[in-house]
Amino acid sequence: MANNQLGRNIDVAEPDQSTVQQGKTKEKLQRLDVEGELRSQILPHCRLKPGEVWNDPVNGHRVGLLDATSVDHVLKIMQGEKAALLINDPPYNVVVGNRKSSSLSKANLRQYLDFTRTWAGNALRITAKDSHFYLWLGADGKDHFQPLPDVMVLLRDFSELTSRNLITMRNQRGYGSQNNWMWVRQELLHYVVGNPPFRVVYTDIPKILRGYYKDVDGQRTENLERGKSDNIRPGNVWVDIQQVFYRLEENVPGCYAQKPLKAIERIIETSSHPDDLVVDFFSHAGTTLIAGERLGRRVYTFDNDPIFAELTIRRLEQYYKTKKTGWQWNNPFSEIKGHKDR
Repeated sequence: MANNQLGRNIDVAEPDQSTVQQGKTKEKLQRLDVEGELRSQILPHCRLKPGEVWNDPVNGHRVGLLDATSVDHVLKIMQGEKAALLINDPPYNVVVGNRKSSSLSKANLRQYLDFTRTWAGNALRITAKDSHFYLWLGADGKDHFQPLPDVMVLLRDFSELTSRNLITMRNQRGYGSQNNWMWVRQELLHYVVGNPPFRVVYTDIPKILRGYYKDVDGQRTENLERGKSDNIRPGNVWVDIQQVFYRLEENVPGCYAQKPLKAIERIIETSSHPDDLVVDFFSHAGTTLIAGERLGRRVYTFDNDPIFAELTIRRLEQYYKTKKTGWQWNNPFSEIKGHKDR
């Protein structure tokens, strides 16, 4: 989270992880963005102090307790390197979950746009001349869909950026009422700097469409014959990715609204090469770091909340040890009294 006065929020409802039932055993871990006793217990176990960077001794990743709006902090973690790919999931400025905290407040729109302009400008300072820039963003349907359209207009001011696509990821669950459509989408803005390479990938969904014909070298062929894969491409509407919840191994308890690992891996596979440097200004649950490690990329990421920075480090360390991508319903802070890992 880049600014504790601007909330990390999302357009879809997730199950409350404060009480998870597994058989007869109940695991309790509050949302970690909520101020309270749990945070005070965890903070002494967080190894980074503000402004510090942890260097991964195994594969050269970096995790910082840094502020995305501070150019000095951004330059500190980069150490003169440039990013081939930036993946950012900033706070959405949309209050959700009926759980307000310092991380789930809603700022004045002008304040939020100033925040966005600052961190985006810092991000563009460390991009390679040919690079990809991805930005997850939400929209408040009760407030003229801000900040999505406002941020899209704001990004026009950065001449380095060329808009490439607007991607929608469909979630299997959503929220709504009997008087409205359900909210089941998250938006992903894709921009490029220069002319970076792009690699086509395919989903697990089989290609079944028939009836589209074309003459090729004087012979009539249909769509399936001309395809390069038996499966369909994801396009800019992703319907094949499971929203993260406590039954999935990749789940990080206490992290509200974490992005699916498969979504981040898709971005990395299409928009970077092995050994490229991937940067994420808002680490949260550490998903970009795990995705990059699994795909052979170095990742530099940071958060300004010491608990999420610590979680990011622990998630990588656990992956090295067990090859598990998360904790499912278990607790990443097993040393906390009353919150023992099973």
